[in-house]
Amino acid sequence: MDRPLRILFLSAEVVPFAKTGGLADVAGALPKAIEALRHDIRVAMPRYGRIDPAKFDLTTVIDSLDVPMDSVTEQVSILQGRIGVNVPVYMVNSDKYYNREGIYGYQDDGERFILFCRATVEMVKRLGWQPDIIHCNDWHTAIVPNWMKTIYKDDPFFQNTATVYSIHNLAYQGVFGYRILEIAGIDEYGFVYPQLSELANAVDLMGRGILFADVITTVSERYAQEILSPEYGEKLDPVLRDRKDRLFGILNGVDYEEMDPRVDRYIAANYDLDTLDRRVENKLALQREANLTVDPRVPLIGVISRLADQKGFDILGEMIDPMLAFNSVQFVLLGTGDQHYHDMFARVAQRFPSQAAVFLTFNAALAQKIYAGSDMFLMPSRYEPCGLGQLIAFRYGSVPVVRNTGGLADTVKDFDPTTGEGTGFVFEPYNHWALYTAIVRAVENYRYKDTWRTLQKRGMTADYSWSASAVKYLSVYEQAIGFRKGDRD
Repeated sequence: MDRPLRILFLSAEVVPFAKTGGLADVAGALPKAIEALRHDIRVAMPRYGRIDPAKFDLTTVIDSLDVPMDSVTEQVSILQGRIGVNVPVYMVNSDKYYNREGIYGYQDDGERFILFCRATVEMVKRLGWQPDIIHCNDWHTAIVPNWMKTIYKDDPFFQNTATVYSIHNLAYQGVFGYRILEIAGIDEYGFVYPQLSELANAVDLMGRGILFADVITTVSERYAQEILSPEYGEKLDPVLRDRKDRLFGILNGVDYEEMDPRVDRYIAANYDLDTLDRRVENKLALQREANLTVDPRVPLIGVISRLADQKGFDILGEMIDPMLAFNSVQFVLLGTGDQHYHDMFARVAQRFPSQAAVFLTFNAALAQKIYAGSDMFLMPSRYEPCGLGQLIAFRYGSVPVVRNTGGLADTVKDFDPTTGEGTGFVFEPYNHWALYTAIVRAVENYRYKDTWRTLQKRGMTADYSWSASAVKYLSVYEQAIGFRKGDRD
């Protein structure tokens, strides 16, 4: 286009205001990268109770906004903060729906996010700011593309607005009963895809986002291909295959301003490519904090993750005891999730107190210490839409050990000792034997210091910043505008 794009970016969570997972990291970093390319991008999210207006210097931009909800009208206000210097963040403020301790997990989650989306759409009309693109993320905002093709279809304000819908994890779809259509004001349009039981008799918000968006994206190229298959498609693969001409994979990036071992305030010793020898100080500090044997020669494996089946902890559980019993290795895990994994890893730490440390919490400072102090970073995922852990590990000189799936396959190339090529250690079959073999390969190669230093430098010099991904998103936005125009004509 001959002018900057106006982009409205909707997300249920945004760093630094509220975070439960990688979506927040994307929402906090991608808009800054797009704004740096001189486009007018604005972010919208709910104002949860945990977000302190004074701490984030929030101001009120709309005192009272009436939002249609079912047969009634809800009243909200709109606050504004910023990410970076120039990216506005609009926050929908409603004590009734958002002034709670958590972000998700409430019985009225469907209503909460319908209100957020409707308030955001009505907000930009009140402000008189017409977006060229509304970029929606995950099920929480998937209703917006549906609205643009139904209740807002003939609204002159949105005649030239295209929608982009990003899938961050297809497993979380936002499935509700028919009542949610009444709340959203689209019950007259009924269910969709009568030939699919998943969509014919229930309201799958993610399915509707996929069906109605002008363009669909996923967070890696490999995942965009995987979800077209029944194995990874989570029962939405028929819809995705029908729309595959509008499906694009764009790899997530890392905010290199935030993730930088040269200036990271949490780690014991700052370092870069030219001072990589200093990195060992972080390993020794991590060993001391985790009450492990302090020894720079012992390879240390780090894990930072949500503790769930998706992340490969079932197969890790089958081999972690022999891995620690028969190999001179150490293991540090940070994360929370399913209780049976809490119990499993707590028992591991009890059986191997000098080799294994488990922190069943989330601690941002400790996470940075693990990236900077571990020799290897383990991600044995069953599936992984993108994964940020391996990208941050690269940045900090920790060599990834991963399964060949999704974004892990797009970013980590298996090390071949005969050619010297590769950036990490990759296994394919999803079983504990393949995982064990990959870890043993990594441990054996760790003994060769020159080889290991080459792998570290190769990862540290790889560019997984948001700059390249932002350019790809702009290309997708242009295509969405073209699709929108074509569909309208």
